[in-house]
This record gives sequence, structure tokens and C-alpha cells, in this order.
Amino acid sequence: MAASSEVVLAVDIGGTKTAAALADRDDVLLRIETAATPASEGPAAVIATVAVLADRLLGTVDLRLSGVGIGTAGVVDAGTGTIVSATDTFADWPRTPVAALVREALGDLLLPGAPVVVQNDVDAHAAGEYRHGAAAGSDSALVVAVGTGVGAGLILAGDAVRGAHHVAGEIAHLPTPGADHLRCPCGRIGHLEAIGSGIGMHAHFRSLGGDAGIRDARGVAGAAASGDPIAQRALTESAAAVGRALAGAATILDPQRIVVTGGVPNIGDAWWRPMRDAFHAEAIDALQSTPILPGTLGDDAPLRGAAASAWRAP
Repeated sequence: MAASSEVVLAVDIGGTKTAAALADRDDVLLRIETAATPASEGPAAVIATVAVLADRLLGTVDLRLSGVGIGTAGVVDAGTGTIVSATDTFADWPRTPVAALVREALGDLLLPGAPVVVQNDVDAHAAGEYRHGAAAGSDSALVVAVGTGVGAGLILAGDAVRGAHHVAGEIAHLPTPGADHLRCPCGRIGHLEAIGSGIGMHAHFRSLGGDAGIRDARGVAGAAASGDPIAQRALTESAAAVGRALAGAATILDPQRIVVTGGVPNIGDAWWRPMRDAFHAEAIDALQSTPILPGTLGDDAPLRGAAASAWRAP
């Protein structure tokens, strides 16, 4: 990396890991550093971790940052860079002014006037796939991440749609047929995340009488591949719930492309087939041709989306 390069800091703050990277004007990640997220220790510890990673990245080069883009867990007011709400994983995270605290913590590492942009991590992920991944070249895209939980980001004409209460794309909390026996992490019964996420798939497996020795969705997928009929049913019904939810979302949003990413889709055809079958069983004729594509950027997606937000900040 040349000493004259312009770079931004891209950050992905997750519940267990924080990743940070320097990125050039094409959102190419030049170098990445990671650290455990001290989520239970409060906002000061999380912000300090971001500062430590920035120091590591800039420690060997004579550069100052042209901006900072951050994707973080939680509902975010992107206009102010403040956390609106979050799960209990992050202690005291709601109402944290992340943008202001990061600006203060980075100090002279920032160029004067450099923007600090904060958004939800799935919105950052969506921006990455929209600009550089499976949704590149489309006019609109719904990007859905299915992992421990379920999240989504909607991009229209290059811009994220965030909604009046900063929760646009919270597909996790769509009421979903087939999930009415399971409790969502939000506390309500029958939402998509209660059955369609990795944790939800496992909970559904246990509700069907599945082997108590199987501890997670990875174990359910392995048992299904080995011919366990309860595991096969749990996997199929969990994937189908995602497909039905996507059909509902597509009916409202009519995106040009749907991109599905995250750890659960990595199960493979045993998950993709029932998910797509359920989508096509529910979607109206006009939506049948909507492409449903796997994401292509993996863990780089939120970092590249965060970088893009920093470069394109007003």
C-alpha cells in the first residue's frame, strides 16, 4: 500500500468478534485485523476495541483516515450514528452514540472533517453485496442473512431503506406459518427467527423430539445428512419458513434480486431446495422469476459495505 493512498476504516462489530479493515476508494480491503468483542463489558470497551484495531492497521503506515464506516449489531439511527435498541448480548448498548465516541477515540488518526458513518450490520452486509457481490448491477435488492439469527437489508437505487423507526428489513420478526409453537428472541411467538435461524432450526428439532445430544443447527444438518428423519423434517421446515417469508417480503417490496447469505445456507442443497420450493409455492406469478441467489462476499460483505458508506457519505 503506497504511502499516498487514501483509505477509510471499515468496521464490523458483531456479538463475538469485531473486524476492522483499511479500504481503498474501490472498497477493496487492504488489510484486516480482528479481536474479540467485549460486548458484556459495555460501550467503552467496545469502542476501545475499535480504536485498538485502528492503531494496529495504521501502525506501520504514514496515513490518516479519510473516513470510518461501521456496521454493528443492533437497531441504528444512521442519521446520528446512535444505537436505538439491541439484544442483551451488548451491555448498555442502546442509546450509545457510537459515531461520536469513535470519532473521539480515534482522534488524530482521522483527517479533519472525515465522516464517521454507523449503520446496522446487515445493512452494511447488504451494501457490500449490492455494490460488489451477488446483487451488483441490480436496481434493487433484498439481502437476507440467515445465521444465528435472521436479518435483512433493502437497497433501492443505491441507497439503504431504513424506515421511520430504523427497522426496515427486520424480516426476522415476520409472523410465519409453522413457527407458532416457538418463541422468538424478541419474546413473541411465531416469528421467522424462531424457526428459520440456526438457533430456531435447532429449537424446532428439539420440539419434534429430536436427539438431546445434538446441540446446534450444524448438528441437525449432519444428522439430516445421515438419514435422521426428525432432523430432515426440522431442516426442511426451517428452510421452508424462510422461503415463505421471502415470498411475503417480495410481494411487498418487489426487489429485482433476492440475495441470501449467512451460515445456515451453507448447509447446501438440503436447505436451498425446500427454501426455494416454498418461495415458489407462495409467490404470485409475477414474482416467480425473481432470482434468489447465494451471497458471494462472505465475511467481507459488511466490511466492504461499511467502507462504501464512508466513501459516499455527504
